[in-house]
Amino acid sequence: MNPMEANTLQTLGGNGQVPVYSVHYQYNSTNKFAEVRETSLQALFEKYGDILWLNGSHKYNVTNFIGELHDLLDFPKFSTFSQEMLDALIGKLRKRGNSNATINRKMAALSKLLRKANKMGDVYSLPEFKRQKENAGRIRFLDHDEESALFSQIRSHSDLYSRFCIFLVDTGARLSEGLDLRWGDLTDTRATFWVTKSGRSRSVPLTRRAALAIAASDRRKPGPFSDIDQQRFRTAWHQAKEVIGLGHDKDVVPHILRHTCASRLVQGGIDIRRVQMWLGHQTLSMTMRYAHLASHDLEMCVPILERASAGR
Repeated sequence: MNPMEANTLQTLGGNGQVPVYSVHYQYNSTNKFAEVRETSLQALFEKYGDILWLNGSHKYNVTNFIGELHDLLDFPKFSTFSQEMLDALIGKLRKRGNSNATINRKMAALSKLLRKANKMGDVYSLPEFKRQKENAGRIRFLDHDEESALFSQIRSHSDLYSRFCIFLVDTGARLSEGLDLRWGDLTDTRATFWVTKSGRSRSVPLTRRAALAIAASDRRKPGPFSDIDQQRFRTAWHQAKEVIGLGHDKDVVPHILRHTCASRLVQGGIDIRRVQMWLGHQTLSMTMRYAHLASHDLEMCVPILERASAGR
C-alpha cells in the first residue's frame, strides 16, 4: 500500500452485511495511522501560506481569495474536500459576476493549498480541478500621450513613484518584482528578477531611461524602489488617473505598464518567443494574447503570394 494513501476502514456487523462505522486514516512517514481531523481553508492557509507563497502582491491576492472561498463554503469545516463543494464554490463565484479568468486564478490558489494539505495528511481526498475556458479579451495598454500625462501627474506627487513607473513600463516587470529588486540584482545594463510569479528568475536589459530611473535612487536603501509602500503607490496612481480623465477606465491599473511594455515589443516587430522570455511567461499561450498587435507584419506576405501565383 502506498504511504500517505487515504483509505476507509470498515467493520461489518455480525451478519457480515452492513458497515457499522467508517474511519478516515492515512499512513504517515513513520507507518503509523493518523486520523484526518476537520480543518478549514483559513486554518490551512495559516499553516501553509508562508511556505507556498512569497510575500508580495500575489500573496496579498491569494490571502483575499482564500478568505473569500472560506466564507462561501456552506460548511467551512471539512476533512474531505468533495467535488460537490468545488462545484458549489464555482457556481457562487459565477453568480457574483466573476469571469472565468478570475475563477481560474482563485481555483489555482485553492488547488495549490489543498494539494499541500493532502500531501501533509490534513485533507482526506481532493476533487478534480478543471480550468474554465477563458475568452481572449481586450488588452488595454497606454499610448504615448496617456503615458506622458499619467507619469507627469504621478511625478507631481512623488518623483520616486514616477521613476518606478518608468522602470516598470520599460522592463515589463510586475509590481512586486520591481519592489523586491535589490542593488545586487542590478548592473549598469541589466536587471535580474529572482522573486517572480512563475518561480523562475529572468534578466532583462535596461533602456537608457530605466537605468536613469534606477540611478537616481538612494543606494543606502536595500533596493532602488524598496521604500515604496504598495498601497500608497496605488492610491497615488488612482488619484493621478482621475486627474487626467481616465478615472472611468477600470483597466488603467499599475499592471497596465506590463501590458504596455509587451504591446510595444510586439508592435515593434519583436518575435513572440522573445517577448515570452522578456516577460517571463511560463507558457507561450500567455504571450499570444499580444500576437494580434503584430498583424501589420502580414503585408510582407502579399508579394510572396503574388509571385507564387504568377509562377515566378
